[in-house]
Parts: sequence; structure tokens; C-alpha cells
Amino acid sequence: MALKVELKPGERILIGDCVITNSDQRTRFLVDGNAPILRERDIMTAERADTPAKRIYLAVQLMYIGRDPAQQHEVYFALMKDILQAAPSAWQYIADINNQILTGDLYKALKSAKKLIEYEQELLSNAKRGQSLRDSGTTDRKSA
Repeated sequence: MALKVELKPGERILIGDCVITNSDQRTRFLVDGNAPILRERDIMTAERADTPAKRIYLAVQLMYIGRDPAQQHEVYFALMKDILQAAPSAWQYIADINNQILTGDLYKALKSAKKLIEYEQELLSNAKRGQSLRDSGTTDRKSA
């Protein structure tokens, strides 16, 4: 079954190891085959990979688009270990990514890595909110 892709004007897409840039009008096409495909919005660059979860996404992305996914395994497992030491509660997301990698479904592993990024953002937001409450002197206790 072919994948339907619709691109906005100027939007880019990665198919295999080729980057395709759309012209100035909306375009729709069908892709048959099993080459890796990533829309521009789903591509993580090294510059944007500024958090542990984003670095995991980048490692999985390189597995997905690379000819030899095993080349990224060492980096991925080191990143996985680091994030679990910092946030053990991320285990369910890491386990899901691991299962997808083990079954060879690297595109689904990327989708799972996006969920990890969302979870990481949630943790960071909660940590900032908690720090803000401590800095303002607000507590849940009534003063005596």
C-alpha cells in the first residue's frame, strides 16, 4: 500500500537519503516501497538536540535513516542509561522505544521517542513550577 504525502509550498521531506523540497504550491504524491521517510518537522538536527530525550530521538532517527542501525546502538544505550539515572520514571517510555527497536520498527520507535520528549518537557515544567513556588516563599502550610 502506498503512502500518501501532501507537502505545503516550500516544505521538505526526506525519502531514503534524498531530501526533496516542494515548489511554490501544494503537492500530493504517493510513495511505494520501504525507504525511510521523514517530514521536515520530524527531523531532529544535532543543534536542536539540546535535551537528553531529544538526543535519544536523534539517535533513533539516525538508526531509522541509516544503512546500518547497529552503528547507533552504543550511543543510544549510553543516552538511555543517562536519562534513566536522571529520571527513572521515564522507564515506560524507554521500554517502549527499546521494544520497537528490537522488533525492527524504527519509525514507531521514533514516535515513541516523541512521547519521551513530551514527558521530559512535562518533568521540566513541573520542576520549574516547583522552583518558582520555593523562590516566591509560597507554601501549602499556613503560618503559625
